[in-house]
Amino acid sequence: MFSKLLPIPGNFTTPSPSPTFPPLPNFPFHLKPFPHKFPSISQLSFPHYPHLPQASPSRNQQQEDEDEDEEEAQARAAVSEILKESGVSEEESVEIALNSPKYVKMLVDGVRDLEEWNAWKKGAEEAESFKEKVYGLAREKGDYGRLAFLESIGLSLSSALSVARYLSSESLPGLIEKVQFVKEMFFSEGDDEGFLGKNARRMMMHLSIPIDEDLQQTLSFFEKIEARRGGLDILCSKDASFGYLVESFPRLLLLSVESHLKPMMKFLEDIGVQRGSMRNVLLLYPPIIFYNIEKHIKPRLLAFEKIGAADKDLCRMLVKYPWIISTSIQENYEEILSFFYREKVPKSSVDSGIKSWPHLLGCSTSKLKLIVEQFGELDVGNKKLGQVIATSPQLLLQKPNEFLEVVSFLEELGFDRETVGRILGRCPEIFAANIEKTLKKKLEFLASIGISKDHLPRVIRKYPELFVSDINRTLLPR
Repeated sequence: MFSKLLPIPGNFTTPSPSPTFPPLPNFPFHLKPFPHKFPSISQLSFPHYPHLPQASPSRNQQQEDEDEDEEEAQARAAVSEILKESGVSEEESVEIALNSPKYVKMLVDGVRDLEEWNAWKKGAEEAESFKEKVYGLAREKGDYGRLAFLESIGLSLSSALSVARYLSSESLPGLIEKVQFVKEMFFSEGDDEGFLGKNARRMMMHLSIPIDEDLQQTLSFFEKIEARRGGLDILCSKDASFGYLVESFPRLLLLSVESHLKPMMKFLEDIGVQRGSMRNVLLLYPPIIFYNIEKHIKPRLLAFEKIGAADKDLCRMLVKYPWIISTSIQENYEEILSFFYREKVPKSSVDSGIKSWPHLLGCSTSKLKLIVEQFGELDVGNKKLGQVIATSPQLLLQKPNEFLEVVSFLEELGFDRETVGRILGRCPEIFAANIEKTLKKKLEFLASIGISKDHLPRVIRKYPELFVSDINRTLLPR
């Protein structure tokens, strides 16, 4: 029926059941029934291309590094040449040039910039070597090697630029000699390195009065040292802190060795300051080096005769607390004496407290009033307050909350306020002790030797000194 609808043309032929295909190309391998093993890459042949050259950036970088090293070496040689022209020995000039890398780099960068912009002046254009170009640029700057020297002793390049302005009239050999003398004076050998940093921190912590410019500069100097690795513990290291000393007190290098620095050393020795302790005075309060001995230092030291300080006491106070001769401390000293006079504290007790703990002189009377009021709530005033001040003057520098923590600790043991006040008057050291590290440890010891919790108040009331006695050296032997 379908053939009737669509007639088949007469010339139509049916396809052959076995069609033929064009022959396959002649591959270098034989076809096999699937699955078959594909040839390896090594069996196939590919067009051969010549080997392309490879770039060698490491070689170029190495060449650039060598060129830079050569330029820096020439720059150092130019700096050394200028230093020698300024009167420095060849050995010192080489050492200074090696220890002033930022100054050398500044000159190198300057020469490169000038080369790029073709901005050489007449004369510089005729320079045949990089060294001569650096030499010419350094001569134009006109510092005659001072910047390189200042960097070599520890100043940053920016600080050296600032300090160099003070020293324009100083010859470089004279400046080098002065620096050597100042280093010997400020950084003499001593065996109390830990003390310097500790006392500097205490001064910073306890100072609570308006301060004058000299004290402000001293605090800024301490802060710069504290920001370094090692903090204030490296205060006595000339390699670590000398640069900051000059940066903070640039006028130091303007002082005459013969007419000022040597007389200052002699004065300190005459009042009993040993050579090894001289650095304590100078590093804990550097502005003292600028003071006039007759007009400033002697009168301010004599002011402490009001507290009965003998020459030996004055020497000790100056070595440990040299900032007490600053203007701010001297003014506050009078206010402190007046404050305790109004509180009817015996003057002898105040004198004793100040001599043993001069940090009190840096404490404002408003702060002293807060802690004295806390003592008053425990009925400790007048003579009793005087006993506390004479025995433990450091209590006056405590924060009220620190004092109240010890009061609460004793109250938890079963003591009333009146008894706590009597303990304060008899053994004030307890109130300066650490609760966790000292007071609780003593309670544990007392419990270990059989004193029950019920008997603790009676024992402590009778022997409050147990809280501040050394367990191994005092309590166990007894």
